[in-house]
Amino acid sequence: MENRYSKAAVLGMSLLLLTSCGGDKAGPAPSSPYTPVASPSETTRPDEAPQLEPTVEQRELFHFINTQLTGPDGVYTNLKETSEAAEVATGHEILSESASLLMETAVRTRNQELFDRQWKTARRTFDMEGGFSYRYSPRQQKRYPVNAAVDDLRMIGALYEAGQAFSQPEYTREADKYGERFYKNNTKKGYIYDIYDNYLKVVNSFVTLCYIDLSVLQKLSISSELQENLLKNMSGILEEGYLSDSFPFYETRFDYQSGQYSSEGINSVESLLTILHLAETGRQKPASISYIKAQVAAGTLFGQYTREGKPANDIRSTAVYALTAMIGAVLEDGDLYQSSIERMNEFRVTDPVSPLYGGFGDPASGQAYSFDNLMALLAYSYKAP
Repeated sequence: MENRYSKAAVLGMSLLLLTSCGGDKAGPAPSSPYTPVASPSETTRPDEAPQLEPTVEQRELFHFINTQLTGPDGVYTNLKETSEAAEVATGHEILSESASLLMETAVRTRNQELFDRQWKTARRTFDMEGGFSYRYSPRQQKRYPVNAAVDDLRMIGALYEAGQAFSQPEYTREADKYGERFYKNNTKKGYIYDIYDNYLKVVNSFVTLCYIDLSVLQKLSISSELQENLLKNMSGILEEGYLSDSFPFYETRFDYQSGQYSSEGINSVESLLTILHLAETGRQKPASISYIKAQVAAGTLFGQYTREGKPANDIRSTAVYALTAMIGAVLEDGDLYQSSIERMNEFRVTDPVSPLYGGFGDPASGQAYSFDNLMALLAYSYKAP
């Protein structure tokens, strides 16, 4: 059931949507996504990626997610339960972000059974007339009436990839259908917007740069003229959001009304996701990659910075190193991929008596977030030479 908001409240909500760029009894256990396949290809496309024997870390993480962090509606936002009444998702609320990350992992690990189950659950939990709800609260029985463009695009991209990986034209047809819906509702005059409100039928006034997934935008089932205009506009916004060669990260958002970029602080996860999207289309800045490699090697890639590049805290996170691993894999930089995975694994819970064993979280508090765990699972599925 949808919650009704004032227009101002709904549009303000887009600032709270992305914690990553910023989730009862478990259902049937999906099979492990790490089943080797014969005749691997030499390419790194998800539908053709070579599959290796899964590591112990991969198996243990999947087991933790499946047995501890998953309920009948999807992956919990956090292992610890809450009243699910906060402005941001907490506890056993479910995010479309999580569904899209698991769908992408299923494609990359060539597990159609896992993909089918995740897609079926995602449609039941999130699908609305105007988009995929970004958040569902089982305790409140509330489906939030706004989507998050980044998660809709990741889901659509996973459907396109699944159509190729599993030779299933139905996935491709569904990707076309949902892609057309996304273009109709989340784009205006060739520009994408963070959210579309399924009740008020409005968008917000800006785009968060890490929401701009160029590799999926270029697959949308729209005319070549519309697609060319969309890619030109959005790649321009991405590239012009570059801060500087001395601190080669990116602004947070671009406001269409003022024509200005803004950032309260530079969140590493957001900038790294932006850099990943650029790297997937060959638009990455060399200075960004050099900076990332140096910080990963030193173990000093922190969670937030000032716009001048000074660390705003000393927090390091699983998701940050998962993203640098993905960037390394996309760029076929084996050293960056491997060093990032090693840094990421420093955060694994290795105590066999801990309820968090095999996952990523804080045993002292019992906190384990979906985004960290699912980004780590996805990073394991990438391969680099």
